[in-house]
Amino acid sequence: MSPGPGELSRLILEEARALGFHRVGIGPAGPALGHAAYEAWLAAGMHGEMDYLAADDHRGGRADLRAILAGARSVVAVALAHDASLVPAERLTRPSGQVARYARGRDYHLVMKEMLRELAARVGRHAGRPVAARPCVDTAPVLEREVAARAGLGFVGKNNMLIAPGIGSYVLLGELLLDVELEPSAAEAPAARCGECRACLDACPTGAFVGPFQLDARRCISYLTIEHRGPIPRELRPLIGTRVFGCDVCQEVCPFNAAAPARVEPAPALRSSGPDRDWLDLVRVLGLGTAQLRRLVRRTSLRRAGRDGLLRNVCVALGNADDPAAVPALARALGEHRSALVRSHAAWALGRLGARDQLGAALAGEADPGVRGEIEAALAEIEPVRAGA
Repeated sequence: MSPGPGELSRLILEEARALGFHRVGIGPAGPALGHAAYEAWLAAGMHGEMDYLAADDHRGGRADLRAILAGARSVVAVALAHDASLVPAERLTRPSGQVARYARGRDYHLVMKEMLRELAARVGRHAGRPVAARPCVDTAPVLEREVAARAGLGFVGKNNMLIAPGIGSYVLLGELLLDVELEPSAAEAPAARCGECRACLDACPTGAFVGPFQLDARRCISYLTIEHRGPIPRELRPLIGTRVFGCDVCQEVCPFNAAAPARVEPAPALRSSGPDRDWLDLVRVLGLGTAQLRRLVRRTSLRRAGRDGLLRNVCVALGNADDPAAVPALARALGEHRSALVRSHAAWALGRLGARDQLGAALAGEADPGVRGEIEAALAEIEPVRAGA
């Protein structure tokens, strides 16, 4: 005899914890309560170039989980803690670019989907029948923070991150949709747990928060360094600092992260693989060939930025690092790289470093009008400084 909804739910929670998930809860598969707010966010254009978010198939799934899996009746929400430690910047001796904490181990999409598929297999064994299941990790059209909060994993903070009490926000979320009737977990009370605190809103380097729970992705460093494919707006480049993939500032200042000294051990696969993953050697990375770059990002989240996007970010970071040692590498990139996107950002960085001669030499041989414009703008910004020196 197959177990009832209550007993099956208990078994699923036990199996999920045994697999290594740090938080797990169960909720109904049905309409999303936050869909209207999501639609308003799209209508305001705050999703930037992420057009896939506005596609009909994505909107349907975010409105109702049953559009993602026909016959879905329940959703198991999970959270996996990643490595939150960081090698201090003062230990570094070369220009280095910071990688967001979640991206310094294996690609979490691969890690969590593998775990969720195993969980689905165990659900089927406990249910005593084949179970229709759909594992979702970030790429599926799910309002995942709402799903997680309704399942009792935590609450959504003003920075739009899910905060799991006792762990904080350094977690990654996933969902397993099932065609099985389960007993929902007790959900977290919807009270504004952040109170009057606005540390995350005020600390954002680019002012991406237009208000509590309202993020304009077009100004977000994570969006700009990962999802955005074109030139980074010139006025935002200095504000990015030396971040080359993502940003953790709104989490670094969160009191819930600071107040979690007993934070659980991160998933082994999501641990940083070493200091060279915390901080990329910018000069070295800028000089890597295609095969070398492919090895660098293999099976990591860094793949998401793409080769040219990552090197674009490296150029911006070198411009902000204020280290003359970067000039030769940037000059080579400006003169030789096949990508106009990379060359244009190398020109900007050389302008920040006052490399007038290198810019002038590159201008004579540059045919791309966009890159020429960047070189000319960089030279124009150097001249007033020289004149007033």
